[in-house]
Amino acid sequence: MKSKQKVLVIHGFNSSPQSLKAELTKAYIADNFVDIEVICPQLASTPNAAIIQLCQIIEADPDVDWYLTGSSLGGYFATYLVDKYQVPAVLINPAVRPFELLAEHLGEQTNPYTGEIYQVTEQHMMQLKALERAVSAEKKFFVMVQTGDEVLDYQQAVTKYQHCKLIVQHGGDHSFINFANMLPEIVKFFQLSTTTK
Repeated sequence: MKSKQKVLVIHGFNSSPQSLKAELTKAYIADNFVDIEVICPQLASTPNAAIIQLCQIIEADPDVDWYLTGSSLGGYFATYLVDKYQVPAVLINPAVRPFELLAEHLGEQTNPYTGEIYQVTEQHMMQLKALERAVSAEKKFFVMVQTGDEVLDYQQAVTKYQHCKLIVQHGGDHSFINFANMLPEIVKFFQLSTTTK
């Protein structure tokens, strides 16, 4: 009897389940793996609340085989979850030191997808720093970066995840251009099955 499989899609900073990568992932898996549920929550806007939210989703279904995808800040959160639950994850242009990057964005923020207005504070940077994890299970990660990422230094991810399955594409940008082309590689890495019994 096979375990039920679920994919948890973790969006990035100021993003949402309506982001292009999330929509493409949901559509591809729905078309090719009818038994596999894709969950993409709208994350809370503070790091601690977002992590609690993600942990609750995973722990609510302990008998499920979980697979994670995380983009940008979502990749940072996914790294924490891999360390905690030993589940596989695909990271797309992941943030490596978001507590440094987002320190430049303190103050009021508006999520362009949801319209939510919220504050980014120094306390949130401390929360992010506390979530930092080393790569403890190299084989659990598949990391994809594009050198044209205008938001993050892709070399940070290359260094951190150098012993993991790693694809570095020349050009592109932070959104990961032509992400749809990578979905077959993602499901191959996860070894998703087409039926469950």
